[in-house]
Amino acid sequence: MKKSFAELQAGLGHALAANTEGSGTPHVVIALPSYSASDSLLRHYGERILALEHRYLLATLMTHRLEHARLVLVSSIAPTPDVLDYHRRLGPRPQAWGAGTQVVALEDTSPQSLAEKLLRRPDLLDRLCRAVGDRPAFIEPWNVTEHEVAVAERLQLPVNGMDPSLWHLGFKGAGRKLFARAGVPLPAGVEDVRTVEDVVRGIEAIRAARPDVSAVVVKHDDSYAGDGNTVVNLLEGPVPADAQTLARRVAALPRGYLAELARGGIVEELVTGTEVTTPSAQVDLLPDGRVVVLATHEQVVGGTNGQVFLGCRFPADPVHAAEVARHARAVGEQLVAAGALGRVSVDFVASRDPSGASRVFALEVNLRKGGTTHPYAALRNLVPGRYDEVLGQWVTTAGNAPRAYVCTDNLLDESWVGLSPGPVIDAVRRAGLQLDHRSGVGVVLHMLSGLAIDGRIGLTAIGLDAAHAQELHDAACRVIAATAAEVAHQRRVARLAP
Repeated sequence: MKKSFAELQAGLGHALAANTEGSGTPHVVIALPSYSASDSLLRHYGERILALEHRYLLATLMTHRLEHARLVLVSSIAPTPDVLDYHRRLGPRPQAWGAGTQVVALEDTSPQSLAEKLLRRPDLLDRLCRAVGDRPAFIEPWNVTEHEVAVAERLQLPVNGMDPSLWHLGFKGAGRKLFARAGVPLPAGVEDVRTVEDVVRGIEAIRAARPDVSAVVVKHDDSYAGDGNTVVNLLEGPVPADAQTLARRVAALPRGYLAELARGGIVEELVTGTEVTTPSAQVDLLPDGRVVVLATHEQVVGGTNGQVFLGCRFPADPVHAAEVARHARAVGEQLVAAGALGRVSVDFVASRDPSGASRVFALEVNLRKGGTTHPYAALRNLVPGRYDEVLGQWVTTAGNAPRAYVCTDNLLDESWVGLSPGPVIDAVRRAGLQLDHRSGVGVVLHMLSGLAIDGRIGLTAIGLDAAHAQELHDAACRVIAATAAEVAHQRRVARLAP
């Protein structure tokens, strides 16, 4: 008799125990980077989703750290042979694909989540069952919705992620309430906002608590990567704008944005200061109730409203890294008490005033993988060690110097569209920048499939400290730009040749 999702989840602890160093138990990890999100977000990202799925190739590097692990990556399209070969050679023991790792590609570019597509392919579901056999196994998802649950029940495997019935815990309003219960500081704000009038009333409440506030952020409850955030200026010249002016500004937001807001949102103060950063923490919520803080980061944000995730730096600023970790643990404990499982991240904002005093506020909980997941996977699998919450550093297993990294998923130039990954990989290698597994220093490329889509590529530069990591990052960016320019020149010459 087939087990229900709840019954399958009861076996997650046993499967995860096999996926630890020294377990010696042969096991299988099914990596399922299924971006199960709203139709509007899927349309927003479009074909970029295909490249985002391939960030999970960094998870295949766990087979260098866990010799009894076999990883099967499911993706919409197959990575090109040069990309597969690149990842195969990154670790200390180059492996043939099909031995420790395997890719199951659907060759389906339709705009649905990967899990939805997989459910339409009983042949590939059967293939995954055969790959698992009778070994302990689990599914490692991006997030968990009813589609991932259906895949789990079809494969009869537990999922290292959240029961979809708890998904609401990650909504912006629910997050604010959770922070309050955990005793974690948060910006002045109001939940359960749905209309223009609600936003204006929320602004007035915020002004009452923070008379000097100059702007607020309106956020959709169910959104991520800053896509549901918009900043509203509260000033009219040097003085506060009145309620009618604010109502006009909010009403002038795009119709689609306001329609999504009607489903629920929040409004909270835009935290300001002489220096403002956006740290975050990654946390594992384990079946036995433990909360493990894996890493802290400084997020790099940008976009037209300064709210869109572009990349990250590890570790977080030592001024507040320990505080961020402590608050993230408190939030994790609240989530575990509610029945949550799997990888989550907690986003914060940190500000310094002219005196140098620092304040940290929690912003949101992400009940899924995120933009800091794959660079952490690169570090964890290629430079074995652990994050020390007190020191705020990566402590290597070999006892060597700590490590830091800089990551971007948005090295972008439209002129690079169609550039093959091969020349980029070769150029970084020839420049002596590719990660050397012996020293644990260098550059790891990812999202190489993005070059064919919109001229976008990602990279993680691992250095001995923050300055060294930034130096490697900048050098790799210059090499990639020069390589793209040279390839473009060669193409022009070829076109002009008789």
